[in-house]
Amino acid sequence: MGRKATVYEFISNEYARKATLKKRKAGLLKKLSELTTLCGVAACAIIFSSYDAQPDVWPSKAEACQVLKKFKSSPAQQRGKNMMDQTVLLKRSILQLNGRLEKRKKKNRELEKELALAEAMAGENNCDWNNLEQLKELDYQLQENIKLITDKIKS
Repeated sequence: MGRKATVYEFISNEYARKATLKKRKAGLLKKLSELTTLCGVAACAIIFSSYDAQPDVWPSKAEACQVLKKFKSSPAQQRGKNMMDQTVLLKRSILQLNGRLEKRKKKNRELEKELALAEAMAGENNCDWNNLEQLKELDYQLQENIKLITDKIKS
């Protein structure tokens, strides 16, 4: 049986919020520990909360300082290469989605050309024979089909 979908919003009940913070913080630190052990990378976590006077630092304050020093000593270009904020993330997502949209539009145009060609060959006269652009598209589609058939015959 699957879990129900988690709604990500502010937890108004302070007791529940504190309990959730404790559980999720433990889970995050466990994952971070596994990541450093399995992948051999240097990592640290600093968690500030209103429930504790001091921030939680993992693995230790000294080791966290070493990781931060190493990070700050790296060149700014390399340091910022994989860092992003919400704006950069959204712009990247929009670019990817626009690319996928263009591919799908192109595929739809090709399918429409094939459909028009099939209808014309079947004798259904849905094509505007006076439209030069449509005729060029049908010619292109026919040439592509001829090439495909010729290649299949050769192989």
